[in-house]
Amino acid sequence: MKTSNVLALIIVLLCINASTEWPTHTVCKDENLEIHYKSCDPQQDFAFSIDRCSDITTQTFNVRAAMVLRHSIKKLYVKVDLIINGKTVLSYSETLCEPGHSKLIFCGKNKGEHLYYEGPVTLGLKEIPQGDYTVSARLTNEDGVTVACADFTVKNYLDY
Repeated sequence: MKTSNVLALIIVLLCINASTEWPTHTVCKDENLEIHYKSCDPQQDFAFSIDRCSDITTQTFNVRAAMVLRHSIKKLYVKVDLIINGKTVLSYSETLCEPGHSKLIFCGKNKGEHLYYEGPVTLGLKEIPQGDYTVSARLTNEDGVTVACADFTVKNYLDY
């Protein structure tokens, strides 16, 4: 009897440890466009949403994002990669926060604080490229520590 209990416990523990990835979340989905994301930070997931897929092709659209900070933000850097067929075809990076020069309202937030943003975002895109691809986004602080990280899967079937 004790052997079967130990075996059952081991199986349960193995099953729990087998699932170490965050779930894939749907940002939006309509007949021509699907966008999903998954946190690539092994220690933290976050919430992100928009109202409708069609909003993304407008100049400015509203987003909602929320998380609890695991690290303070004195300086914040973003790196975004466009990945097609497993190869990075475009890379973009920018400094978002630094003392005396902050582009975001949550610059200066401390570890443990809630980060919540609801409002407009402008991507500067006139259209979303057709096809299936990944957009990888990583936010790091002044210590090079990941503040947030996500891989967005985009499937656009609309031919402009």
